[in-house]
Amino acid sequence: MGNPKAFLTVPRKEAGYRPIHDRIHDFGEVEQTLNTRDRQEQASRCMDCGVPFCHWACPLGNKDPEWNDALYRGEWERAYKLLSQTNPFPEFTGRICPALCEKACVLYHTTGEAVTNRENEAAIAERAFLEGYVTIERPQRNGLRVAIVGSGPAGLAAANALNYMGYEVTVFEKNEAAGGLLRYGIPNFKLNKKIIDRRIGVMEQEGIKFCFNEELRMKNEEFATASSSEELRMKNEEFATAQGGDTSVAAANSSFFTLNSSFFILHSSFDAVILATGTPTARDLKAPGRELKGVHLALELLSQQNRVLAGMEFTEEERVTAKGKDVLVIGGGDTGSDCIGTAHRQGCKSVTQIEIMPKPPVGHNPSTPWPNWPVILKTTSSHEEGCTRRWNINTLEFLGKNGKVTGVKVQEIDWKPNPDGGRPIMVEKGKPEVIKADLVLLAMGFLKPEHPVYPDNVFVCGDAANGASLVVRAIASGLETAHKVDAFLRYPVIPI
Repeated sequence: MGNPKAFLTVPRKEAGYRPIHDRIHDFGEVEQTLNTRDRQEQASRCMDCGVPFCHWACPLGNKDPEWNDALYRGEWERAYKLLSQTNPFPEFTGRICPALCEKACVLYHTTGEAVTNRENEAAIAERAFLEGYVTIERPQRNGLRVAIVGSGPAGLAAANALNYMGYEVTVFEKNEAAGGLLRYGIPNFKLNKKIIDRRIGVMEQEGIKFCFNEELRMKNEEFATASSSEELRMKNEEFATAQGGDTSVAAANSSFFTLNSSFFILHSSFDAVILATGTPTARDLKAPGRELKGVHLALELLSQQNRVLAGMEFTEEERVTAKGKDVLVIGGGDTGSDCIGTAHRQGCKSVTQIEIMPKPPVGHNPSTPWPNWPVILKTTSSHEEGCTRRWNINTLEFLGKNGKVTGVKVQEIDWKPNPDGGRPIMVEKGKPEVIKADLVLLAMGFLKPEHPVYPDNVFVCGDAANGASLVVRAIASGLETAHKVDAFLRYPVIPI
């Protein structure tokens, strides 16, 4: 450790955001960067704790003290090599990770000013690409093939790891480009899509094949009569014959499982299959008036705006826009925050965000002590740009005129302890009111997918397996699943 007392003299310094009057007029990244001297100085604040809670808290097990020390010394290449040992995509997590490590930092719990791990991580990744530390590696192939369905953070992490292990990896993506949630859910002002394209370019050069506009279609009943991998293989052969071909011909066609509309073909053409399809079903709100025009799921706005920025065109009828409108966002999480920032950049008249749960405490929450994640009030860059925020608000009805939404009837509530010890009881407070809105965005999270029983060589990872969570946890799940696939293929269990 180069400067063991730096944390006593160097205060936490964040890069901060671009000025509001500047950033709300474009979709460029809002976060600024520190100069090299300041960044290295921030890295010096890492205490090299005897028990590094940051390492424990990170789903990837990042070695923060090691690469912070390298960064402080100006050894950028070594810092990147240490970081990439555990994190395949630091340029992603360095921008959008909530930094679990910082909430575990000893400095956070003693002074309230954690080491700027997330920003340090992003700086290391960008220097690596700039200076050429990111090199192309093409591993020797082992003759085995793995298909990955879905190119979100979990699918990309699994593909990257298996490729380095020597497997021939093909990633199938239903959309027109890779990234999943990274590309279509997160706004450009938080993650510029050129960052994703840059990484995908590296992965392609290293031998990973991507097939786009490929949607896996399968029905649960397809598995009902296939109790084993052998039965599934036989069913696939029957299916392929009925289609006038065989599995080898189908496998040679990049769009085989779309054309044949069957999971059987995909399963039998690869040695293993990983499903990393995320959580495609958003939580809806079936209140009266839900069918009114102008009531949308959050991703309808976010994904379309990202596509517009990528050059895709939509008709006026198709376009979901906040321009000139009073916007109501239902849901107080990160997706809701992204809707607020997008609405401002589209030129909205006003934005209101409501949340059914109580307002979290500011700064400290005694009900979520360490090592729990601190549930405290989070104010994002989007909130800073202007937003009326309200808590303990229940949605009753969508109101409209001539088929278009004009407002939402809501009810202020309280939460009372349940005498039986279960979920708190919602109690109405006061009279219902109407919030004016020309555009309503539902940002209430996603439903955990349900899966049938798959054959032994089919694995599920990321949000598809665990439900909606953090990008960093999805990456960790993808890496873990890659090792499970490797163990399965290298050391198969032979039935006695």
